[in-house]
Amino acid sequence: MTKIMGILNVTPDSFSDGGKYNHLDAALIHCEEMIKAGAAIIDFGGESTRPGYEKISDEEEIDRVLPVIEKIKENFDTTISIDTYKSAVASAAVKSGADIINDIWGLRYDDKMASVVVDTQADYIMMHNRLENNPAWTMSDFMDMYKEDINYALSKGISRNKIIYDPGIGFAKTQDQNVEILAHLDDMRQLDVPVLLGASRKSVINYVCNLPVDERLEGTLATTAAAVLAGCEYVRVHDVKENYKFIQMFDALIKARNN
Repeated sequence: MTKIMGILNVTPDSFSDGGKYNHLDAALIHCEEMIKAGAAIIDFGGESTRPGYEKISDEEEIDRVLPVIEKIKENFDTTISIDTYKSAVASAAVKSGADIINDIWGLRYDDKMASVVVDTQADYIMMHNRLENNPAWTMSDFMDMYKEDINYALSKGISRNKIIYDPGIGFAKTQDQNVEILAHLDDMRQLDVPVLLGASRKSVINYVCNLPVDERLEGTLATTAAAVLAGCEYVRVHDVKENYKFIQMFDALIKARNN
């Protein structure tokens, strides 16, 4: 069954839930809620990556995430992912108990990130991202870039069995390209690595359904359906309970149909 990665933003300015969980007690409560609701992984972010976000220093980001990671490890038996593109933050987070590094820049921002992944032996979520978008790119072009990304990670000494690939919905893509990728997720089986889809509440849902951020659950569930049908191993979502129950039922129907 497709596993759930629950999103926990310990930031004051996340596009979806900024400020709700940037205090330790609130973060711990929400983390427990997500685990009980079915999250297999908790993904912590200390810096928002919404459009137009402001970068913060490594030190500030570390100060935001380390206390939460340490407390989660003390209180819960769960897998922790650190959502960062900075090697210093990733290294500190893994030393404090994080199991996975989730890098929105796929080794293309920080030259030291690959060494951190290799040295810590953490699992690595590599997301497709580029500085500029080409509106002419098709799914075939994206597949070429996805393969290029994975080969780049392998060339840096990262083992294939440590890589999880994220197609990067909403990053350096037009909305039509986002829709095309979501419609062809099964192509990503060619990559021979686990795939994570992160489309929860994103602007592509507004593009199709014309809905504000806090009304995008149904659209998110449609993208989760696409991920399950395509055999994606993970979905990264805000609404854990609803997505988990949806996957349970949808997975049961798929298995019954295939028997």
